[in-house]
Amino acid sequence: MKKQAKHWKVALVTLCAGSAFLATVPALAYAGSQSERAVTSSRSFTPSNRPRKDLLAESTATTVDSDSNWGGVESLSVPQTKSQAEKDSEARAQAEAKARKEAEERAAAQAAQAQRQAQTQAAAQAASRSAERTSPQATTVAPPNGASSSAVVQYAVQFVNQVPYVSGGKSPSGWDCSGFVQYVYGQFGISAPAPSGTQATLGRAVPSIDQAMPGDIIANGAHAGIYVGNGLVVNALSPGQGTQITPISVAFTGSYAIRRIL
Repeated sequence: MKKQAKHWKVALVTLCAGSAFLATVPALAYAGSQSERAVTSSRSFTPSNRPRKDLLAESTATTVDSDSNWGGVESLSVPQTKSQAEKDSEARAQAEAKARKEAEERAAAQAAQAQRQAQTQAAAQAASRSAERTSPQATTVAPPNGASSSAVVQYAVQFVNQVPYVSGGKSPSGWDCSGFVQYVYGQFGISAPAPSGTQATLGRAVPSIDQAMPGDIIANGAHAGIYVGNGLVVNALSPGQGTQITPISVAFTGSYAIRRIL
């Protein structure tokens, strides 16, 4: 009996522990008299759902929203840095482009200058041919015929390409600019002493080249010549060129005086 009472005591304590323990307490059966009944336990909770098969895939699955903006990385403006080699390359390219541009500008300026010189030379040659046509004895240097401005010009142009340039010279064997002017006017009995600075003060002043007439003296402290019209002068130009007809702009640099002595 003591043994049966002990079994009943254990069963009562177990029942009083609460329904939470019913799932874990194994069913008990007690042997005894015919009046005694076996005590059993059963589950009182609902069975769980069927376990999923792919737990790892489910735990790592991620839903990506196609409209989401992950920090706007696509729209970030990241400054582009250049290496020193790239900077040096760009600097060289800029320097080369500048050098090419300057070379092209110089070439264009030289071409324009060459064209102007060609035009000037052509005008001088045309004037020389015209003077030769109006002077039947151009190559023989005919003596002057009367003291007039046209006679002075006609006489002076006969020496074009005939007399060399000689510094300090004053004769057809060789002369410089002021020696040429002095010799030509001297043949008409008119004094026009050298140097060119003195010739720039002779006679009457002419206000501008627009009012100049053939036969006038064009002179400054460095050069002198005789005006033949159309912006041209006949003058002893240089050792390499001798006596020539040239535009005033070629013969003179800077200002000059226009003097009339006839």
